[in-house]
Amino acid sequence: MKNSLIQKYNIPGPRYTSYPTVPYWDESTFSIEKWITTFKKSFIESNSTEGISLYIHLPFCESLCTFCACHKHITKRHEVEEDYIDTVLKEWDLYTDLVEETPIVKEIHLGGGTPTFFSKEQLKKLIDGIFIKAKKHSNHEFSFEGHPNNTTKEQLQTLFDVGFTRVSYGVQDYNEKVQVAIHRVQPFENVEKATRWAREIGYKSVSHDLIFGLPFQTKENVIHTINRTKELQPDRISFYSYAHVPWVKGVGQRGFNEQDLPKNEEKRELYEIGKELFAEMGYVEIGMDHFALPTDSLYKATKEKTLHRNFMGYTANKTQLMIGLGMSAISDSWYGFAQNVKTVKEYQKIVNEGEIPVFRGHILSEEDLVIRKHILNIMCHFSTSWKEEQLQIENIEAHLNKLKEMVDDELVFIGDKKLVVPEKARPYVRNICMAFDKKLHQKQPETKLFSMTI
Repeated sequence: MKNSLIQKYNIPGPRYTSYPTVPYWDESTFSIEKWITTFKKSFIESNSTEGISLYIHLPFCESLCTFCACHKHITKRHEVEEDYIDTVLKEWDLYTDLVEETPIVKEIHLGGGTPTFFSKEQLKKLIDGIFIKAKKHSNHEFSFEGHPNNTTKEQLQTLFDVGFTRVSYGVQDYNEKVQVAIHRVQPFENVEKATRWAREIGYKSVSHDLIFGLPFQTKENVIHTINRTKELQPDRISFYSYAHVPWVKGVGQRGFNEQDLPKNEEKRELYEIGKELFAEMGYVEIGMDHFALPTDSLYKATKEKTLHRNFMGYTANKTQLMIGLGMSAISDSWYGFAQNVKTVKEYQKIVNEGEIPVFRGHILSEEDLVIRKHILNIMCHFSTSWKEEQLQIENIEAHLNKLKEMVDDELVFIGDKKLVVPEKARPYVRNICMAFDKKLHQKQPETKLFSMTI
């Protein structure tokens, strides 16, 4: 029965880090002026209470990992660091100049690319530069992504000293054949060392990112990787489904043949094995593809119904306003989205001309905002309700009718103006959200846009 459900529902679909999803942004009615208006509105509403979030994209990598779908710039020339950091701080100045209050930063996440491509001096310069014109929230949580092969103890100490308490290491898989295929060869000893350093320094949360569905990956590989992970007991584990989207990222995901990838039931079995092993190790499943120990803030946010999801993924800190700095970074004012240009050269040129480097975006309608709330509820809490007036969706029955087969398959329960996703249906949560995605149903994609849902 489970296998037939996987075959039935394993279709292309969004991961819902936003609604509307990026391919359905209405760029024809978007302008930087409208984006700035929503930014100012959100800043006024939220800065003095919950604070704001910053996502800073540090795009440089010394080599290309073939599993990666991120926007990156491959180079071994570390002299690019200084100019890039200077440009990010200039972009931050462009935003702070738009508001009268001092920004109160609750959350910072350094993503990439490879943030640990940058020297400790440049990382310190970046964070110190941000707080020339900002304050730290009393309950701030700063995090960064580290590559186990090049994260140094000095980098960890430097970031800890400026307020970082969370680090996430990209592990993916410990099998050498898999590592060679994805061009990400890193021995367990490097991960162990980087994890130990973080704990010795005082980081309160260490995460490991693992991926299932990689080329040549087998059940034995996943079991071996998780058993090795058990030795280090990270506070969080992200267990991502490999998103094979070579039509989007081109040659970067063509380092192996399609037949080398586990598919459908075989791929889903890798997740189920992982989920069972994580539970035995004391981890609790959080949202979609995340696991945390009961001592971690992500678990506490789940219990307290404060878990949030945005372009950074799941976070324990909800902020209405998230500013994306750096090449390709996406900002979210709740009322609008804006994405920066996608090349380093163009990004630096526009910022150095004194302009915010946004090239596309979307301003949410009232209907968008309501649907966004429901999708966020489903992704974070596996339930939603339209009992309250402000959560009413026009022609709600049309959306619910799209879930009829899933109701018959006992993958979703609907009643009394409420929807609940049972635990066994969590693998299908993206499919459930798709029923509420009005823009997706108004215009079905003519080409491949999304990875498979399961």
